Amino acid sequence: MTAPVGRAGVFAALCTLSLAVPLFGPQVGAGVAGVVLLGAYLVPEGPLFDLLAYPGDYEDARLYGLITFVLAGVALGLIATAASMSVAVFVGTILLVGYGNLGEQLVRLRTDSDVVRVAGFCLAGSAAAVAGLAGTRALAGDPVATALPVVVFLAASGAFLAALLRDMLLRSDDPIVVLSVGLLLWLLAELGPSVGRLEIVVALAVTVALGYASYSLETASVAGMLTGVLLVLLTIVLGGYGWVAVLVSFFAIGGLSTKFRYDRKTELGVAEDNNGARGSGNVLGNAAVALVAVLGYAASDAGLLPYEPELFLFAFAGSIATAMSDTLSSEIGSVFDRPRLITTLEPVEPGTDGGVTWQGELAGLTGAVVVAAIAAGVFPEIDLVGGAIVAAAGVVGMTVDSLLGATLEGPLLGNQSVNFFATLSGALASAALVVVVPLLG
Repeated sequence: MTAPVGRAGVFAALCTLSLAVPLFGPQVGAGVAGVVLLGAYLVPEGPLFDLLAYPGDYEDARLYGLITFVLAGVALGLIATAASMSVAVFVGTILLVGYGNLGEQLVRLRTDSDVVRVAGFCLAGSAAAVAGLAGTRALAGDPVATALPVVVFLAASGAFLAALLRDMLLRSDDPIVVLSVGLLLWLLAELGPSVGRLEIVVALAVTVALGYASYSLETASVAGMLTGVLLVLLTIVLGGYGWVAVLVSFFAIGGLSTKFRYDRKTELGVAEDNNGARGSGNVLGNAAVALVAVLGYAASDAGLLPYEPELFLFAFAGSIATAMSDTLSSEIGSVFDRPRLITTLEPVEPGTDGGVTWQGELAGLTGAVVVAAIAAGVFPEIDLVGGAIVAAAGVVGMTVDSLLGATLEGPLLGNQSVNFFATLSGALASAALVVVVPLLG
């Protein structure tokens, strides 16, 4: 057994101690955490130290990796006892991270493939989270069978988020992973999603298939794939397949557009890195607003927000129309010579932030219309006028992106920030227009 596997096994065993909370109460759980913390602080060297230490722990001769992990668990436990977070979410989160890490390390013994490693983490983490969530409910006397689809949804969502964060952060940053996953599962549990057994099986199958396709076609990196599958799963369960159709249209068409005349883009120095595969920052920059709209729709539909769900539906469609419009405008327009700066119309070099071409503008308009057409086809709430609103919002967002690129990108904003504010402007424009247009009529 290698050192990483041994360390992961001990961490997983320590995570199992979180069951002390539902079994014996929070006071006993706090006592167990205190004993672990004291032991971690009092072991400065020796075989046990070598087994549990991260590379950075040797400098100060303290098991700070273990200490911070336990403190993160304590913080999550305090939230569970002092707020509306359930003990089941607390236990499920701790087990997910601990056993997911063990699964990943066991896979590493067989292969160095990043995607297989991530799969190992997600499978082991999901299984452990399901056991923790369901087991805690059973100990509390709550029905398990009827809640199992929601439990699986929570476990899978947490596993995807944890795998994404671990891909982006250091292994010693697991405390951040614990807190982030716990807060996500708390939010999702509060939304009270309604999902059946067949529905969650189909949702997971669709999610995994789309994620694997994006990775195998090299339209997304591992981190980009994980971001995409998390977004798709949340969108399916909290919104529906119509929402996913709109979201996937952007991922598919936008991803393939990066391959359009890729050699020419490389010559001009405007090609996406990593052979066009989009990373998590790019995916989130374009889809974070859409995700917030999905969560807002679910919260509004559940009566947690005092707004009509339709507003969030149009905000979602407007943000995706913007993302599609901006992506096609950039990816297609960048291969043509003589772009002009949108603020002054002066000729600029290809790839200049804020530079536009008429071909790119036409491609962007087409992208917005495509999203509007799909949205009108899958959402009964979006009729012909609604489709025009979505298309117009997409063009507004694309224009905002170019204006921000010409004025603020570089000194104040990065590319992903510009994408975020552009999609936000498209979402707000769409939601505002759906309110204003009927008043004008």
